[in-house]
Amino acid sequence: MSTAALLHNFDVIVLGAGAAGLLCAIEAGKRGRRVVLLERAEKIGKKILISGGGRCNFTNLHTQSKHFLSENPHFAKSALARYTPADFIALVEKHGISYHEKTLGQLFCDRSATEIITMLESECRAASVQIVVNENVREVRRDTAFTVRTDATEYRAPALVVATGGISIPKMGATGFGYDLARQFGLNIIKTRPALVPLVFHPADRKRYSDLAGVSAEVIAAAGKSAFREKMLFTHRGLSGPAILQASSYWKEGEALQIDLAPGRLTTQKIHEAGTRTTAVAEKALHEFLPQRFAERWLKYNPPKAWTNAALDAFERELHAWTIRPAGTEGYEKAEVTAGGVDTAELSGKTMESRKVPGLFFIGEVVDVTGHLGGFNFQWAWASASAAGRAL
Repeated sequence: MSTAALLHNFDVIVLGAGAAGLLCAIEAGKRGRRVVLLERAEKIGKKILISGGGRCNFTNLHTQSKHFLSENPHFAKSALARYTPADFIALVEKHGISYHEKTLGQLFCDRSATEIITMLESECRAASVQIVVNENVREVRRDTAFTVRTDATEYRAPALVVATGGISIPKMGATGFGYDLARQFGLNIIKTRPALVPLVFHPADRKRYSDLAGVSAEVIAAAGKSAFREKMLFTHRGLSGPAILQASSYWKEGEALQIDLAPGRLTTQKIHEAGTRTTAVAEKALHEFLPQRFAERWLKYNPPKAWTNAALDAFERELHAWTIRPAGTEGYEKAEVTAGGVDTAELSGKTMESRKVPGLFFIGEVVDVTGHLGGFNFQWAWASASAAGRAL
């Protein structure tokens, strides 16, 4: 078969059939563009399927730009304002998918994340989007248009959208291809790091606390100037749970994490009031807000220096400022997302198009915009995808 026979012409080539790639292809297709969506895995939306414990936390009702990290904290505002949670909810309701709010504005499918995949596939069909899976991109060139060469085929289009995601969860097929492509075309990359990721204890702390794996408590975890009040969970290697995952996105190697173990509580009041001040009395006071095993362990390693009022005040302060200096994170293997990525200074906030290379777009996780836990990263995927799709 000749090379000419393998060349397919389109208006738009989208690389990556995850959340962002799928919605962008739909939006462009609805505008009459001939769109091909190339996915290197054997099926589309693999991360969508595992998200939210298999129920897909597809957006958050309270989405605002403050829920996102970026070198430019204002970059996401335009896209987020023009494609809101209500817009995606309308699509979900159009397809009869039942959903519920769990906590803090997080929306989940009642049944299964597969319903979101089915919905997006249906919308792709309606928009005449051609989806090709198991398509491994070998080369991308640009002259008067973009040419994407795969193992057996060449695709050509005046517009190329990169929606290849970050490098988190490599076992799902994540690679740094999108970053490599950005560099190829001269775009700057903000250094990447694992985000929404469990933290690992230093050996001394692991020896003290690793057998508490599975124990959780509501805390305020703070890294830098950002603090989150949610559950903390002990693991065999360190700390996890929503509060820790949130703080991890702001934590930098070598820095300390501060944890308030008794948010909004005056914990030593009952000790002050007790007729006799003893470890047993202190344990009973801590049991009211900490799991018993952790309360006992905390007192073992952080007992009041004495039973005087001043010593109890110092003990109170320690409870509200447990300082942990993590050895590191569990890495990209356990990270829910990748922070950093294509520098937003390189892109139009309105269209996601490269300022240097006309027709080249970057959307979703590959961009240096990272959401908090709880549906915000999906909303960024939908919003950035919509911005690009409507501009194509």
